[in-house]
Amino acid sequence: MAPDESTALLENSQTKTKTPLPKLQLGLTLFVLFSEPISSQYIFPFINQLIRELGVTGGDDRKIGYYAGVIESLFFVTQALTVLWWSRLSDYIGRRPVLLVGLAGLSVSNLCFGLSREFWALVASRCIAGALNGNVGVMKSVVGEITDTTNMARAFALIPIVFFAGASIAYVLGFPCLPWAKNQDFGSPLFGGGLVKPHDHWPELFSGSFWVQHPYFLPSLVSASFTAFSFVVTALFLKESLPSKRRRKESQPERGPIGAPAGAPGDEDASPVPIRTLLKTYSVIIPVANYGILGLVEIGCFALVPLFYATPVEIGGLGLQPFTIGMIMTAFCVSNGLFQALFTARAIERFGERRVFRSAVLAYFPVIASFPTMSWIIQVQKEVGMAIWVLIVAQLLSWAVVEMAYAVIFVFVTRASPNKYSLGTMNGLSQTTTSIARAMGPVTFTSLFAFSKEYNLLGGNLVYVALLVLLCLLVLLSRCLPELEKDQR
Repeated sequence: MAPDESTALLENSQTKTKTPLPKLQLGLTLFVLFSEPISSQYIFPFINQLIRELGVTGGDDRKIGYYAGVIESLFFVTQALTVLWWSRLSDYIGRRPVLLVGLAGLSVSNLCFGLSREFWALVASRCIAGALNGNVGVMKSVVGEITDTTNMARAFALIPIVFFAGASIAYVLGFPCLPWAKNQDFGSPLFGGGLVKPHDHWPELFSGSFWVQHPYFLPSLVSASFTAFSFVVTALFLKESLPSKRRRKESQPERGPIGAPAGAPGDEDASPVPIRTLLKTYSVIIPVANYGILGLVEIGCFALVPLFYATPVEIGGLGLQPFTIGMIMTAFCVSNGLFQALFTARAIERFGERRVFRSAVLAYFPVIASFPTMSWIIQVQKEVGMAIWVLIVAQLLSWAVVEMAYAVIFVFVTRASPNKYSLGTMNGLSQTTTSIARAMGPVTFTSLFAFSKEYNLLGGNLVYVALLVLLCLLVLLSRCLPELEKDQR
């Protein structure tokens, strides 16, 4: 064999060598990330009942949704206002200090929420939780810094799994299959609260006036305790990943640009890029815009699925009971996590990031098209038959395919960072877009759903047309993502 041929083969084998995942530090990071969905979503199963019992609606149950929506959205509103600055701060002082502040804020605010007996106190506690919590963007930065281009996709593929596992646990705390929750219905598909009012269900363990006066404290305490434990784990075991901080403690040379394998040359500019410069950079805006629109379409579907399933048949929904909807959504969270674990990393390695993302977002078309299709079928059949159940399964399977796009867009956002010292700011920008979507999306799409049905706009399907318009925009933006070369993957 000629020398040049052997050299080419050697280089090719080197580009395919995969760096093993840093299991300990990655596992610790994902464990800390696990507290985010639990803390942000554990109130959803019982918030409607809490609002009713506080009496802020004056006995008008039609206003419960308004007040509950305010509480549910405030976490993401305040997070959207602050997450960029927490992420930016982490580029200067390190990842661990910001994570510790966020975990402490979540733990204290959850305790305050459970102790609150006034509406303003609930508002204040959720605002504190969102304002002090910039952890999601920072933890994505940690994942990007402890991996390289050979194993980054595998690491990021684990993040959606953690989120769905955390959401499943948060929902299980309010799962309506519990005996005392089956007959309750205050407008939430997962209403009840497995740990709510423990004095009624376990009087031998939770006796006393405190539990009577604060019937929602136990789920808040569980969430706060888990977050406090995450704080201890972070303080004791999680290593600092910010390059400028690691350089002071370690004698070995730094890695090069974000995601570069070991041995790559270092960056000449050892400081974060100004935010204005990032906002003017095309290669930065494209992945951030894709992430924002993806999050908006996602939260729209999350808001519409339980609403559509619960809406009476005569209005164009399926008329399912809360217990049934709760089982469907919990089963989806669990099965989707398994799907991501089995297929996402393999798909990325075989087809590449760009192709997987572009294909995954196309799966949203059958997800959205399923709504008017099921509505038309049930208007004909007047009951939920086999055809409806087949479409529900098909809709959720398509949705699971869509979720693969998240692992990929995390890679694109990380790779778009101009240097390794700006990674926190990059993730802060992307997290700001999705926090805005989480804050504004549910009330926007649920209101548009009601508006479409009330005035029969486009046959009651205007909300789905709006989602399709956003999806078409996402498809166009996905075509603008760069193709990562094979040796960069």
